[in-house]
Amino acid sequence: MLFDQYSLNALPLKSRIVMPPMTRSRAGAGDVATDDMAEYYAQRASAGLIISEGTQISQQGQGYAWTPGIYNEQQIAGWKKVTDAVHAAGGKIFAQLWHVGRVSHTVLQPGNAAPVSSSAIQAEGVKVFVDIEGRGPENGVGEMVQHSMPRALTLEEIPGIIADYAQAARNAIVAGFDGVELHGANGYLINQFIDSRENLRDDQYGGSLQNRLRFLKEVAEAVSAAIGKEKLGIRLAPLTTLMGSKDDTPEATYLAAASVLNDIGIAYIHIAEADWEDAPVMPAAFKEALRIIFHGTLIYSGKYTVERAEEALTKGWADLIGFGRPFIANPDLPYRLQHNLPLNQPVREQFFGGGKAGYLDYPTVNSK
Repeated sequence: MLFDQYSLNALPLKSRIVMPPMTRSRAGAGDVATDDMAEYYAQRASAGLIISEGTQISQQGQGYAWTPGIYNEQQIAGWKKVTDAVHAAGGKIFAQLWHVGRVSHTVLQPGNAAPVSSSAIQAEGVKVFVDIEGRGPENGVGEMVQHSMPRALTLEEIPGIIADYAQAARNAIVAGFDGVELHGANGYLINQFIDSRENLRDDQYGGSLQNRLRFLKEVAEAVSAAIGKEKLGIRLAPLTTLMGSKDDTPEATYLAAASVLNDIGIAYIHIAEADWEDAPVMPAAFKEALRIIFHGTLIYSGKYTVERAEEALTKGWADLIGFGRPFIANPDLPYRLQHNLPLNQPVREQFFGGGKAGYLDYPTVNSK
């Protein structure tokens, strides 16, 4: 089933293999997507669907050096080169819309202001990537530093951020993307509103589960109104504790979130499973319940093999499967998986920043 065609709300996909979002920190001056980025994504256009690296919806939404934005004309034009290259190679691509919330540093924020979040809580030991010399991705020196202490968003500010999401979605369509994915996982802003340990608000955006899901609901509704619900997906990470995120009742919380999203009618939910060593296993019962509650497409990512992917597809938990890090070193990953060929191993030291090395120079089967 993994290599079968699939229709994502009438968008034809050549297979059920997804290239999920992976930050590579190679945007150019002004956080603009580059020609190298266009080549990188086009090299991987044999995926059934590509979801771009996290793309900040505003300067306030940026948490790492050299990541691309999609909030001004230059950034839209840069991404247009990427989508044109992917489409010319026969691929489909969604943009992942990103606001990191508290997971940022004052040096990345407008006017060196504090990052924002649902609540003024700093996640100890959570680090962000900054350019300590200001020289850019190819020649600069990046460093991981503790994220800055955030401040809680006021009620008056929240509608403006929701509007930023909607405008970024419009910009993505202008840039040629086939749709957008909201980054609601891994401890970033939407996640900071959802999870009970990170949201200590006592207004309509905090307290009860219904209130903690309000920001997610309003962002999804605004983006659906802007570009159409059939072009909207969202990534969630129900059982992970990345970036200090933690919820007291994660299964109940995220099944409720799925119900909210199902009522809106979005195209897909993309589940990021924990993928580190000794990570908690997502129970089959949760996956079955999610399938009952959410009627759209379900994507799962997280250390999948062909065998695990086929199991998830056969049992009906998933419709599409994301293969993350293997896509970094294997531009022709679908071909290799289908023909059971050995995989190139990625060079971890070249994941973030730098030039073409570790980015554009991994060989395909036909180039060897």
